[in-house]
Amino acid sequence: MSVQERKERERAERERLIVATAREIAEQQGWDAVTTRRLAERIEYSQPVLYSHFRGKREIIGAVAVEGAAEIAVAVRAATAGATGPRERVSALARAYLDFAARNPAVYDALFQLDGGLAFAQEDTPESLKDAFAALLESLGEVAGEGVDTGLFTELFWASLHGLATLTRAGRLPPQDIEPRVELLVDRLAVI
Repeated sequence: MSVQERKERERAERERLIVATAREIAEQQGWDAVTTRRLAERIEYSQPVLYSHFRGKREIIGAVAVEGAAEIAVAVRAATAGATGPRERVSALARAYLDFAARNPAVYDALFQLDGGLAFAQEDTPESLKDAFAALLESLGEVAGEGVDTGLFTELFWASLHGLATLTRAGRLPPQDIEPRVELLVDRLAVI
């Protein structure tokens, strides 16, 4: 291995450590607790080292969001892979999405609530964000209904899931009723 390759590998490892540590702190204490000073102390690197990887917290949030988008795509695809029909696939998708949001609130916030400096639904949207949307579209496209734009339908269904996730987490909706909400959403929006 060349010196250059070793340096690149070490840089990538440091970057992964910064992102993982930021995510850990955010999941435990919230995003307000994520500061470059705290990150530097936790990973035992100086603040200038952090700034050599990320210009600031916004870019760190963006890196967590990119990572989280890849994870939600995997979760949705894994959940829908074993479903036997369209209704089961859509229900599995909804449950996987809501479960991801509940288990990873800081990552979910990085994806959908905080400014990570990422472009959504544009040419320069990071590939993992595009793939997360594609994971939804794969199951929802078949239940959109005749003559309905599958992309718009997926956006509407996603917005509904996002509302459920956000309102439940905020205590505005009782968490014990999540299952009837998912069933109603699937029954009313999906053409099966």
